[in-house]
Amino acid sequence: MTGQHSWGYGQDDGPSEWHKSYPIAQGSRQSPIDIVSARAVYDPNLKPLIISYELCTSLSISNTGHSVMVEFEDTDDKAAISGGPFQNPFRLKQFHFHWGRTHSQGSEHTIDGKPFPCELHLVHWNGRKYATFGEAAAAPDGLAVVGVFLEIGKEHAGMNRLTDALYMVKFKGTKAQFGSFNPKCLLPLSLDYWTYLGSLTTPPLNESVTWIVLKEPIRISEKQLEKFRMLLFTGEEDQRIQMANNFRPPQPLKGRVVRASFKA
Repeated sequence: MTGQHSWGYGQDDGPSEWHKSYPIAQGSRQSPIDIVSARAVYDPNLKPLIISYELCTSLSISNTGHSVMVEFEDTDDKAAISGGPFQNPFRLKQFHFHWGRTHSQGSEHTIDGKPFPCELHLVHWNGRKYATFGEAAAAPDGLAVVGVFLEIGKEHAGMNRLTDALYMVKFKGTKAQFGSFNPKCLLPLSLDYWTYLGSLTTPPLNESVTWIVLKEPIRISEKQLEKFRMLLFTGEEDQRIQMANNFRPPQPLKGRVVRASFKA
């Protein structure tokens, strides 16, 4: 990757400015998008999504300065997704979240114009075809990201271990060990999905992602979501800026078709 530009979600370095350092921001397959459910095309050839996380190995939780991320061992296809629109399995690399300052926004994808308070992204790469994550991230078929919407409801038991660990990574650049966490618990019961060709939603914004956006949201409690909002965009030495509204707004569809694995 070329020179490190600093970017963020503020007035001066936010999504509307990213194109200055990353011209691909105005490309033809940028993410996220607004999914208009009535315009999604049911595709009977789309296979069910198979998510095999039984043998996953979580390593760490960290504050990237843009989000909170949990990373996984990705030396083989033990933890992977397959089926769906994919020929190859894609192995799990990391997951992270996007959320709002209030419940009225926070997700990156929207459904019929409606945002959710939070969105989980499970990032996978094509380890059969590419040697490294970096190589995959530069290829049009290199990455697969599963997006899960979060809405406010009752407490999510599986999420507690994660929200309870957030205090350890309050500041930008901090990292803590975070073993034996299986993100299977963060998936909804139904794996009905929409799929389309898109991009990373953060710089470098590579157009390398096949998106799988799950139709059914999961629920977390207000208290659990509040813990995300205690994180900071800033380091220990800096003036504290609450981490929230770390989402990119929907991008133009530019003629892309969104396919649905289910009949509307």
